[in-house]
Amino acid sequence: QVQLVESGGGLVHAGGSLRLSCAASGSIFSGNTMGWYRQAPGKQRQLVAVITSGGSITTNYADSMKGRFTISRANAKDTVYLQMNSLKPEDTAVYYCRWTGGRGDYWGQGTQVTVSS
Repeated sequence: QVQLVESGGGLVHAGGSLRLSCAASGSIFSGNTMGWYRQAPGKQRQLVAVITSGGSITTNYADSMKGRFTISRANAKDTVYLQMNSLKPEDTAVYYCRWTGGRGDYWGQGTQVTVSS
């Protein structure tokens, strides 16, 4: 089993920044992917960005997110970060951390990000 703990969400004004963190613990083995997804009220969950243990990154470059979000990883700590800049009210959502690999597919509980206008 893998446990994921997210932190860093909160309330910010439009144009502000936040950095989300996700720490993985449990049965962690080499060869995995961690990343971030988000889900706004009444909307489907969507990819933000993911990064493998080898450092390969896949990012959702839709116009709504392009150029504003950056994912990074501290492998020694099994931790991933999401730096979010120039936040917009449309970014308001619950942001979920995900871990996937040979041991299965796991999700964190989510952290709320609210951007006021």
